Amino acid sequence: MTIFASLHDSRKERAPESGKPCETMFQTLFDAIPSSILVLDDRLRILMANRNFLRKGNRRATETIGRRFDEVFPPTIFERTDILDCVQRVFIRNAKSPSRRMTFRGPGVPMRTYYYCAMPFNWSDRGRYALFLMEDITEQVRLSEDIQRVERHLAGVVESASDILVSTDIAGGILSWNRAAERLTGYRTKAVLGRLLPELFAPSDRPAIEHALANGAALGGPQSAEWALETSMGGRIAVSWTLAPMLDESGKPIGMVAAGRDLTERYRLEAELMQSQKLAALGVMAGGIAHEIRNPLAVASSAAQFLLEESLEPELRDECARKTIAGIHKASQIIENLLRFARPEAAEKMTRIDPVAVLHQAVSMVEHQASLNRIEIQTRFFEHPYWVRGVASLLEQAFINILLNAIAAMPGGGLLAVATEIAGDQLVVRVRDTGIGIDSADLGRIFDPFYTCSPVARGTGLGLSICYSIIRQHQGRIEVESQAGLGTCFHVSLPLAEQALKH
Repeated sequence: MTIFASLHDSRKERAPESGKPCETMFQTLFDAIPSSILVLDDRLRILMANRNFLRKGNRRATETIGRRFDEVFPPTIFERTDILDCVQRVFIRNAKSPSRRMTFRGPGVPMRTYYYCAMPFNWSDRGRYALFLMEDITEQVRLSEDIQRVERHLAGVVESASDILVSTDIAGGILSWNRAAERLTGYRTKAVLGRLLPELFAPSDRPAIEHALANGAALGGPQSAEWALETSMGGRIAVSWTLAPMLDESGKPIGMVAAGRDLTERYRLEAELMQSQKLAALGVMAGGIAHEIRNPLAVASSAAQFLLEESLEPELRDECARKTIAGIHKASQIIENLLRFARPEAAEKMTRIDPVAVLHQAVSMVEHQASLNRIEIQTRFFEHPYWVRGVASLLEQAFINILLNAIAAMPGGGLLAVATEIAGDQLVVRVRDTGIGIDSADLGRIFDPFYTCSPVARGTGLGLSICYSIIRQHQGRIEVESQAGLGTCFHVSLPLAEQALKH
């Protein structure tokens, strides 16, 4: 007798005409359930199996209905699980069994993972039945394993990173603290979890990090800053930080992620590089000083030796005296230029000056030499001058040096153009020549003391170095564009004292 027959017999006195429709409706609902379900009698015979169970097990109803429960599963299932005891206890205790997990593969189908349980199912007072349910959780298990695999991978990346990686909640409380952070600061993860992140920074930097945490939602993207991190031993580490808001699924900020890079090694390398550059510059300067001063001193020394001879003719004695004085004057001039390069005029000596007037004076000083070299000078200055703060004599010296440098670059003649313009709050002076130009390999060194790329040594090699020092003293910039054979253009930018025109 099937379970539907039992149901029909138990109710036929009250509704004999409704047995078949009720059976059909029940079977339809039974097959619509997405779980796999079996109905068993007390002899563990299968009375019903829904469509989901048959499909998952790749079975037909004729091969399942009427068979014993232990005949529709592989023997290994009963050896490895308590599935049979689970069903038998329902009849013994008349209570639902605990849920268990098992892996099952029906004939010709892939391996699947299920949760299963059994519960009493009483149709009438005539008999008791057991309802056995299996829930397919294969996809959930696979997804969970994938998530765990990704989480392990991300955790491994975070822990193996050489940079500090920290996450906080919306209030700034530390949620994660990787191994690099432990190694650099000496603080163990357990000691910092829950603490406010700003507490671990140098006092002077705490307001800035507190502000960044408080305005995390307004960051809009990663932000960079340099803040010193305190160590457990009381020291400080210079760290470059990149901050980004941590958002939930709806885009609402729930915290902050901070990545920090220890700058100690970089600062050490920068200091070593700077020291080596200083020593290299000192070597160049020492060589230049020795070379430049040795020449006039050699002339003066030779002339002085002639002066010691008593039989020296008056004309030769006068010439030796003049050469001695000239050599000493030349050496003194070199030393004066060096001092001016090393210790420029004090800022308090600056006044409000008209740089266009200074340029006019500088151009007039080099006009004669330009004409001798067949060089045409073109100027384009403001009709009404602007003001800058500076020392007129120093700026004039800087402009004269630049103009003389341009004239020296045009031994066969050419065009020298001098122009002024305003760029924002800067007054820009451009000096352009059509000379031999400067090779790209030499551009980075033209402002070095005693460095010259001229094939014929002229002057002291301090002209452009002094220009650079003077312009920097005036809070300005001097830049150069050049290409070998195509001329050179110097750009001098000076901050405006005021933008009102002089009336």
